[in-house]
Amino acid sequence: MGFDFDHFRERLLARRAEIQSVMEAASDSAKPVELDQTRVGRLSRMDALQGQAMAKETERRRGLELQRIRTALERIEEEEFGYCVSCGEEIPLKRLEFDPAVTTCIDCAGK
Repeated sequence: MGFDFDHFRERLLARRAEIQSVMEAASDSAKPVELDQTRVGRLSRMDALQGQAMAKETERRRGLELQRIRTALERIEEEEFGYCVSCGEEIPLKRLEFDPAVTTCIDCAGK
């Protein structure tokens, strides 16, 4: 296979660093909402709870993306990168350029 593993490794490492940086900056959003009704009205508290729930979901999704990146980096080290985990065929270069952490070809992803 003629893939430039260093190119994809660099992209994956840069994306991982970006996600980790955003997660560190956003860590306050997922903290528990205070119950002090004298400071925060009921509607404001509901908004805060909704914001907290959204922040937790965003954090969960970022965690999943970090896992995908970790797996892709492992596949590069094992020289299995660029091959579909389902059928073993090469993943098209354009698909990998779009998302280097992808693990399946288009056909298998559609199944």
